[in-house]
Amino acid sequence: MTDLQFVLCVPTCNAGNQWKDWITAYQSQSLKADKVIVIDSSSSDNTVKLAEEARFSVYSIPQSIFNHGGTRNQAVEFGKSFTDVVVFMTQDAILASPDSLANLLAPFVDSKVAAVCGRQLPHHNATLLAAHARYFNYPSESKVKSKEDIFALGIKAAFMSNSFAAYRLSVFEELGGFPDNTILAEDMYLTAKMILSGYKVAYCAEATVFHSHNYTLKQEFQRYFDTGVFQQEQQWIQQKFGRVASEGKRFVLSELKFLSIKSPLLIPKAILSTLAKLIGFKLGYYYYMLPYKWCKALSMHKGYWDK
Repeated sequence: MTDLQFVLCVPTCNAGNQWKDWITAYQSQSLKADKVIVIDSSSSDNTVKLAEEARFSVYSIPQSIFNHGGTRNQAVEFGKSFTDVVVFMTQDAILASPDSLANLLAPFVDSKVAAVCGRQLPHHNATLLAAHARYFNYPSESKVKSKEDIFALGIKAAFMSNSFAAYRLSVFEELGGFPDNTILAEDMYLTAKMILSGYKVAYCAEATVFHSHNYTLKQEFQRYFDTGVFQQEQQWIQQKFGRVASEGKRFVLSELKFLSIKSPLLIPKAILSTLAKLIGFKLGYYYYMLPYKWCKALSMHKGYWDK
């Protein structure tokens, strides 16, 4: 265990009944944050009330100004005066073990580690497609990655998820934090900069949360449309780490193998899902050729297009 001080930041918006589970899981942690910062986007349910009852520090913002990178940067500003590490979570990522936070901080014992990503396990109600996505992206073995791993790992070397991740504040500030206006993947953006700057990033399989999404075909399409937009706007990541397509092929082959064992009848649905992702990504990558109204309609993060 490290002696580092840390704050825990979580953006919220109408977190619903699952927010109670989030708070309960946090309160059971063997190592708690020096401060929990909630950035709430004008929730109309009891999200803020529950957070205040848990003695979290709550800051409210208009829902219209939320941005994945900019809002998290704002949270860091609220807590940076008394912390060494900033942990980010999402409102639907439920800590799976009493030692999840302690384990997430453990890799920072290496002074060259600038960020740590925890392992995401599927929620108990996850579909097989959603479960496989977690098993594929979050394996059972921990790993520390550096610039030397780019050739072997490709774009996977820059993988990070702010659903459950921690950043060393000094490096976070040195590299300028998250981009202020990105449609998504602010975590990959900063992690890529960290690796290219000579720092290490860690994946800690012992730090676990329950987090998954049972996306519909429409939602898969929309998310991958946004992923295409991000990759178009940040082409330097693929130039330095390799193309997304190679990792996508690995995922599809793994998914088909997984379903052939677990439930072969789901293979047609998986193929449709893959097609939805592929078409969404391609359209997103060339979004600048589409009418503005189309981009907003096809996107999952519609507020991005109003900025």
